[in-house]
Amino acid sequence: MPRTIKGTITIEGIELTVTNPDKLLWPEAGVTKAIYLQKLAAIAPFLLTYTRNRLLTTIRYPHGAGGEFFYQKNAPEPIPDFVRTEIHEGIRYIVMDGLPELLWLGNLAALEFHPSLHAVGSHLPCEWMIDLDPSLEEEPRIMQAALIVGETLTSLGLRSVPKTSGATGIQIIVPIRQGVTFDELRDIGHFVGKYVTQKHPDLFTLERLKKDRGDRIYFDYLQHYGGKTLAAPYTPRAKPGGTVSTPLTWDEVQNNVSVKDYHLMNIVERLQQVGDLIASVEPQPVELITQHLKKK
Repeated sequence: MPRTIKGTITIEGIELTVTNPDKLLWPEAGVTKAIYLQKLAAIAPFLLTYTRNRLLTTIRYPHGAGGEFFYQKNAPEPIPDFVRTEIHEGIRYIVMDGLPELLWLGNLAALEFHPSLHAVGSHLPCEWMIDLDPSLEEEPRIMQAALIVGETLTSLGLRSVPKTSGATGIQIIVPIRQGVTFDELRDIGHFVGKYVTQKHPDLFTLERLKKDRGDRIYFDYLQHYGGKTLAAPYTPRAKPGGTVSTPLTWDEVQNNVSVKDYHLMNIVERLQQVGDLIASVEPQPVELITQHLKKK
C-alpha cells in the first residue's frame, strides 16, 4: 500500500501529490478521494490485468459522481515521466500499465476506466465480450437474460464469465486465443444473438435504436470492435453506491444477484475470496464455430 504523508503518496519510488483528499467522490456512499485511492491500490492487481498494454479512455468527474463529467482520450497535460503514452489515429492515449499511473488518474477524479478491446499495435481482440444492455433503468430480468446467453454459449462448447457492467447491464466474456478477428467474433455474436432473440422475442432484441427496443434487452454484439471500448473488469463506475464492474459465477447469476451488490466498499473482500474469475477460464475454441459459420 502507498505511504501517505501530508497529501502525497509514495509508490514504487514515485511520489504523487494528492489534491483534496477529503473531497467526496461518491457523496451518498461517503467515499472520499483518499478512500478511493486506497481502494484503487487494493484492486490494482485485478484491474491492471485488463488495462495493461491497451489504449485507455477514462471518464473524469471533477466534482464527483453525479456531477459534470467528460471523456478523456488524449492524455492530460502535464504528463509525468512515468506515464506511458501511445499515439493511435492522432490521439495520444495513456497506457495504464502500473499502479502509479492508476493512482495519478484516480487523483484526477478519473472514476471509470475503459480500455481498448485490442492491445497496443494490434488489430486483434484480446477477448470476446457480449454486452446485454437493458432498455429499462431497473431490469429484473437481466440475470435471466445472462443465463440464457451463457447456456447458449455452453451448448456451442464455449465457457464464459458474466460480469456486471457496474451500471445496469451485464457483459459476458469469452477468453480467446490470439488470431481471431473482430469480424469473426461479430459473426458468432450475430449468430448467437439471432438465436436467443428468436427463442425469446419478448426478452431480447437486436434493434440498435433505443427508441425501437421497447422494454427488451439489447443483445449488443456490435460494440465489441476495433476502436470501441467497454468498461474494464474491476473498474469502478460513477454510479450511486460506487458500484464496480464485477465478474460473477454462474451460480450467482442463477440466484439473481443484483448488479448493485458489488461496490468499492466490499469489492476487495470479494476478490480476496474468489480471485479473478476470468483468469480461471482457459481460451475457448471459437475458431471451430467461425469455421462452421464460414461453411454455411
